[in-house]
Amino acid sequence: MSGRTGTTGRNGAGGTGGTGGPGGAGGAGAGGSRLAVDELIDSPKTRIIVCCGSGGVGKTTTAAAIGLRAAERGRKVVVLTIDPARRLAQSMGLTELDNTPRIVKGVTGDGELQAMMLDMKRTFDEVVLNHADPERARAIMENPFYQSLSAGFAGTQEYMAMEKLGQLRAAEEWDLIVVDTPPSRSALDFLDAPNRLGSFLDGKVIRILTAPAKVGGRSAMKFLNVGMGLFTGTLGKIFGAQLLTDVQTFISAMDSMFGGFRERADRTYQLLQAPGTAFLVVAAPERDALREAAYFVDRLAADRMPLAGLVLNRVHGTGAPQLTAERALAAAEALEENGSEHASPAAELLAAGLLRLHAERMQVMGRERRTRDRFVSVYPDVPIVEVAALPGDVHDLEGLRTIGERLSGSAD
Repeated sequence: MSGRTGTTGRNGAGGTGGTGGPGGAGGAGAGGSRLAVDELIDSPKTRIIVCCGSGGVGKTTTAAAIGLRAAERGRKVVVLTIDPARRLAQSMGLTELDNTPRIVKGVTGDGELQAMMLDMKRTFDEVVLNHADPERARAIMENPFYQSLSAGFAGTQEYMAMEKLGQLRAAEEWDLIVVDTPPSRSALDFLDAPNRLGSFLDGKVIRILTAPAKVGGRSAMKFLNVGMGLFTGTLGKIFGAQLLTDVQTFISAMDSMFGGFRERADRTYQLLQAPGTAFLVVAAPERDALREAAYFVDRLAADRMPLAGLVLNRVHGTGAPQLTAERALAAAEALEENGSEHASPAAELLAAGLLRLHAERMQVMGRERRTRDRFVSVYPDVPIVEVAALPGDVHDLEGLRTIGERLSGSAD
């Protein structure tokens, strides 16, 4: 695990860490400042919270719990998930999520919670309809290459996530937008969307493909055909001549819109860097998950994105921390070998089994603590909040409230 120290946790909404507290649910533990989640979500200056992290660490649940807690503390919130999993809808009591924000019922307090899931094709269609005249929009949307591009072309989801976030923020309808990103490192691919788009539009392939539509005259076409012969012939064999025709038609129709795409993406990128945005890296107390978390922290620092802190989910605890694993195992072995004159054999076996389970839990806690401490030693300035593991999955608003309480430390 490698990284730069002293570069995060101090920008914009990220400067919310308090003093270090005791370990356990909601605490920071030794060697790390406490992430004050309630201060973050209560501040009217916080307008966007982006939850990122690897898969399987509770990122979607964290985003939903933060959204619910913020709403029940008086804010008008929309949770945008880019992850196609249906867990968010199920936990909020919604039958489905789509590109339109839907009100979540059962929220207490003075706030309001809405949720939605990114539909990249519909978002792309909306952009075309909003920024092209009806005839050009119809030509674009009927183009086979556009239909493939909008339905699942590499990078389209990340760019459309930028578009949708920009739309939500520009609407000024919500006090707080919580973004649940896709799992793994692709969660930060949308940070590359403006540069990728610029590279695509300025690339040699696009300039060659658009040249026939931009250069008039038969002689010019003859000149271009000589230069493009080998190029288009090779591509035609690989992709098919019809695809090249579809691409050229699509680019010609979209040409007047490309500048708007890039401009809006740049604005959203700047919005993500602004003081009103806070990134939360979500992880589990496991080596691989914290290695991914280190990548996110480094990447956010390199891009000057405001990191609020780390949410460490599914941290194990015990009601008898004074009983070490070694003592528990020794007691279990003594019971199994010698028994007890005050208990039946069945009770002795049960007690020995419980002692061994406790020893295993203490060993897990030790591994988690060492893994966490290694992360803290590299990133001492990143505020942390630890969330205790629940006995089961979260599947309703009550479960989300419990997670919210543990995030805030009020369930300690």
